[in-house]
Amino acid sequence: MAQPRISIIGLGYVGLPLAVALARHFAVVGFDVNAERIAELRRGSDRTGEVPAAELAQTKLRLTGDAADMRGSDVYIVTVPTPVDSANRPDLAAVRGACETVGRHIGKGAIVVLESTVYPGVTEEVCGPIVERASGLVCGRDFFLGYSPERINPGDRQHTVDRITKVVAGQTPAVASTLADVYGRITSGGAFVARSIRTAEAAKVIENAQRDINIAFINEVTIIFNRLGLSVHDVLAAAGTKWNFLPFTPGLVGGHCIGVDPYYLADRAIRSGYDPEVILAGRRINDRMGHYVAEQISAQLDALGKAVGRRILVLGLTFKENVPDIRNSKVVDIVRYFESRGDTADVHDPLADPREAKAEYGVTLCTEFDERPYDAVIGAVAHDQYRALSPAMLQRLVRPGGVLADVKGIWRHVQLPPDRHRWSL
Repeated sequence: MAQPRISIIGLGYVGLPLAVALARHFAVVGFDVNAERIAELRRGSDRTGEVPAAELAQTKLRLTGDAADMRGSDVYIVTVPTPVDSANRPDLAAVRGACETVGRHIGKGAIVVLESTVYPGVTEEVCGPIVERASGLVCGRDFFLGYSPERINPGDRQHTVDRITKVVAGQTPAVASTLADVYGRITSGGAFVARSIRTAEAAKVIENAQRDINIAFINEVTIIFNRLGLSVHDVLAAAGTKWNFLPFTPGLVGGHCIGVDPYYLADRAIRSGYDPEVILAGRRINDRMGHYVAEQISAQLDALGKAVGRRILVLGLTFKENVPDIRNSKVVDIVRYFESRGDTADVHDPLADPREAKAEYGVTLCTEFDERPYDAVIGAVAHDQYRALSPAMLQRLVRPGGVLADVKGIWRHVQLPPDRHRWSL
């Protein structure tokens, strides 16, 4: 397969950067079921902020909302979301739908690659049979499977798809070799061939589970230190002087990966007969942090004599700093806590899409800060714009007797007048 034709199914945070990178070397079709997404990309605009307009203008990527345009491809790469449902169980609906679409257009000899994060077994036990049924072809004879886990970190301009090591695995050694060649063409980090597809799936799912558990530990000691009257940031500054201390910080763990992937591993573990204690303990701690933050701020306001009818300003809605991604944002837990008490919570975020915020969470973003000062201003996301707020602006936003709540520790060294109070993790 000297110069394979490639189709990418799903053009979100993962699929678009991959498709653009592959299109520098191969003939690539980028397919998405969202017609609005295809239209905006054709206009040269990427709402995720992962691909600059200049790159979109120059790419040879063929954008389409018609699945028939993928017919005749040699490699089909599925990069669709893998969320969890309301009970935190894996939701493979998008993967199943994508595989059925591929099956309706695949030809003999093609390779189907899954990049979405899943538990071990999904590629071979779920994807393969779906493509078989939709195509009438035999998996392992007429078409083949592969897996190459995505490693996109939204907003990260250093560890981009053309610089990282890509893990690849194939149903046969020949397929693995083909995928190593394809991915090796686009990244300076090279390709690592995993022993099997299930091995590669497992490697991906523990990458984010490991981060989740480490952050959960820091969040738990943060709660302990708060009870002891200690700043976790001061403690971490001291502990971080040791050469092998891991630099994790406390906060809200959201997003489409770290806050979701551990549930995929836990679900598969439970179905295999094992109770994953550490993984789920970490999830419980991190899932509750938004509520804990809101409780602590509310308690401080109560102690200051402001128990009802409070006006709250929440700065930031996205799941991390300097990205527009609001998926699985735990900031919403803070907003809903105050609203449930009858308080007014204004939410500001210069990067979040107002339409997405309204559709996903029912949150109406404010475009400007209210002229009247607030009872509490909560720095929930460390956007550069919020880091740059002057002491005078922060003082203006918080009423005398009010609270400046610094979830991310971005204003630790800002001096406040005695009549403004500070809270931080």
